[in-house]
Amino acid sequence: MAGQHDPSNFKNPVVNWIDTRLPVFTMMQKEYAVFPTPKNFNYFWNFGALATVNLVIMVVTGIFLAMNYQPNTALAFDSVARIMRDVNYGWLIRYIHQTGASMFFIVVYIHIFRGLYYGSYKAPRELLWMLGVVILLLMMATAFMGYVLPWGQMSYWGATVITNLFSAFPIIGHPIVTWLWGGFSVSDPTLNRFFALHYLLPFVIVGVVFLHVAALHIVGSNNPLGIDVKSPQDTVPFSPYYTAKDSVGLCIYLLAYAILVFFMPHLLADPNNSIPANPLQTPPDIVPEWYFLPYYAILRSMPNKLGGVCMLFGSILILFVLPWLDTSPVRSARFRPVFRWLLRIWVAAVIVLGWCGAHQPVGIYVILSRICAIYYFAFFLVILPLLGKFERTRPLPESISAAVLRNRGGGPLPQPAPAQSMEKA
Repeated sequence: MAGQHDPSNFKNPVVNWIDTRLPVFTMMQKEYAVFPTPKNFNYFWNFGALATVNLVIMVVTGIFLAMNYQPNTALAFDSVARIMRDVNYGWLIRYIHQTGASMFFIVVYIHIFRGLYYGSYKAPRELLWMLGVVILLLMMATAFMGYVLPWGQMSYWGATVITNLFSAFPIIGHPIVTWLWGGFSVSDPTLNRFFALHYLLPFVIVGVVFLHVAALHIVGSNNPLGIDVKSPQDTVPFSPYYTAKDSVGLCIYLLAYAILVFFMPHLLADPNNSIPANPLQTPPDIVPEWYFLPYYAILRSMPNKLGGVCMLFGSILILFVLPWLDTSPVRSARFRPVFRWLLRIWVAAVIVLGWCGAHQPVGIYVILSRICAIYYFAFFLVILPLLGKFERTRPLPESISAAVLRNRGGGPLPQPAPAQSMEKA
């Protein structure tokens, strides 16, 4: 009969009463308590939970900051100074929010590396991976707009330079720039639009994160071995095993976060942004925040503006098609020795791009940027499609349980015949 629901069995009568009418606690128990997860997770799997915690911190602190911020070019810089000096604990809230942006990107970049290393983008997790890329794009848009709000020198000139990139597109470029600015220069309408979007987009991110987690719980988690769960012995309940493990990682993470907030709040910030915006004085070197530097280096490595802009957007959009570019039937880099080294070189190339992006585009920095940009794209477009056809992979273990038990006993991993294809989860 419609509307009927099985009675709940929670010991707490209030929880039981609520759950009988709205089974949220039953859903939480199913999805986060007894949910079966592979028993061989390592600490790389903590970073998804850390990203969620960081997102909550950013939303909460952002709401409090918005209560005291003035999105007006004549008042924005002073309103930030007032938050720091006159609002009770305003300095703490702002430092948590400012540092949290960098910490968020650190966590997400490590989370993406884990997905690349262990093949978490492969079937049947393609949509899960693509939703993660959407979250990354929304984070970048939110971070860029948030960087403009303090209305310092780097805020103003960064907004001017980055929004002007769209003008490289023929026909539609200049209308897009005019729409972003709300006029013919970066001014009050621009700041109002960026403030509104910066406030809105985190809630959009929350919605996409919900879809990301829902997709994860449908297809199940990947694991360091990259093989499918074959029996109940391969899994453990998420709680208490991984809630305890995530708690350890969270404590370490919050400790590092607190050290930055209380002792080095400006370590990852540009000192030029502590100077009020001056449209008549261009800074000697306009650079974005550190988490955008690799893409900025790719942009500047191209002699043609349109080509640089296409390379910039392509460096992120290429992640959407990654599941179909990698042709190897083996997921985890543990069993792909050549892929493992080539991926490490790719990570090194991204780090070098970030270093080059922080310097003027002259001399060796341009040469290194071009070399690393070529390898960045070649890794996805050339290496991965060909490597899957020619790489000789190591044999996969029989199951997660067999590998875990063998490792605990100190022996080598089991060596069955090489797998020809992955089972679909």
